[in-house]
Amino acid sequence: MSKINLIAAREYTTRVRKKSFIIMSILGPILFSLIMVVPIWLATQEGDVKVVEVVDESGMFEGKFNETESLKFRYIDSALDMAKEDLKTGDFYGLLYIPAIALEQPEGIKFYVEKNPSLEVISSIEANVNKEIERIRLLEKGIDPQALEAAKSRVNIESINLAQGEEKSVSTWAPTAVGYISAFLIYFFIFYYGIMTMRGVIEEKANRIVEVVISSVRPMQLMMGKIVGIGGVGLTQFLIWVVLSFGLYVVIVSVFGLGGDPSMANNVATTEAMQSASDNGLSSEITKALDSVNFLQIGLLFLFYFLGAYLLYGSLFAAIGSAVDSDQEAQQFQFPVTLPLLVAIVMITAVIKEPHGPVAFWLSVIPFTSPVIMMMRLPFDPSLWELVLSMLALVGGFVFTTWLAARIYRVGILMHGSKVNYKTLARWFTIKY
Repeated sequence: MSKINLIAAREYTTRVRKKSFIIMSILGPILFSLIMVVPIWLATQEGDVKVVEVVDESGMFEGKFNETESLKFRYIDSALDMAKEDLKTGDFYGLLYIPAIALEQPEGIKFYVEKNPSLEVISSIEANVNKEIERIRLLEKGIDPQALEAAKSRVNIESINLAQGEEKSVSTWAPTAVGYISAFLIYFFIFYYGIMTMRGVIEEKANRIVEVVISSVRPMQLMMGKIVGIGGVGLTQFLIWVVLSFGLYVVIVSVFGLGGDPSMANNVATTEAMQSASDNGLSSEITKALDSVNFLQIGLLFLFYFLGAYLLYGSLFAAIGSAVDSDQEAQQFQFPVTLPLLVAIVMITAVIKEPHGPVAFWLSVIPFTSPVIMMMRLPFDPSLWELVLSMLALVGGFVFTTWLAARIYRVGILMHGSKVNYKTLARWFTIKY
């Protein structure tokens, strides 16, 4: 065991001291934070005001369009040809032409621009036109549009879980979001550090370093040391990301005034938006939804499934690295190994649709897909026996793949220049040691 520890310590210290590890450990949370913050910041920025001139030959739309801070309408009486000429030299964004239309089949409406318009502008104009046509149609049928709008209702149904003998409010979108993020992180870390393990083995094999090391340790010890050491690197980087992400979250909350005193916000638009959301009870709904998720349980089980999945796939990637001499040769063996991970990611949609169904159950028990699928199911509170079965199956899968990989690794790590295929791997597996 001491030799495995020494090899693992060497792998760990060598990789955590690399500049690439330090840079990605710091850059990763920053990039994730920017992905969240930049859209919010852009949404609060005032863009250029777009003025649209309207030539309304139908006479039904003048003064009826709803304007926004970025989109204004100006109604003119000019002829269409003259208005089109003014568009080329004028200071307005576009020209909306509405001919005399039939309400039953409104056709011929056109929007003239010098440059292709954005989807937001087109959608806003279409929404205004459709709304007004619908209003006129309702009036012609003797229906008051305001009364019809007032009659509309939106019902929010609260889900209550009675499974544990007490009433517990649960959410739908919060578990889905948490499960999806957890499943994606599992997939990313397994794939990234699995490939890193494979390349580490290939590099040492190509440099003939392994021939010196193998004289002092058994191949199984060398393989386990590399797997454990690189797995520790992945776990360290993940914990750094968690800590830095939490710190950046606190900074973002302070800067944007999210959930705090609106007077601390730097942007007036953001403050008003948050105040409006608070008035509508949105903040309390979000808080209630997040409170329904057991983050402590998910965090602890995330560590278990991350370590179990990495050890399972890491052993297979190490076996692939021992069997080939370059990354190009390894590609033919990578796909069968990574295929279960890809299947798990693709099947997430089916799991979200029915988290307690048979497909979700079996995929969360099979060791090759359970790390991703079970992380997707955890926020939906699967049965305890299903969770225990999944964990035991993952441990069993890791033991089996480690044994399988070790039998290939012990032979392949000393082989050079030979063309390896699946038949060759099967022959190596049966060699007595």
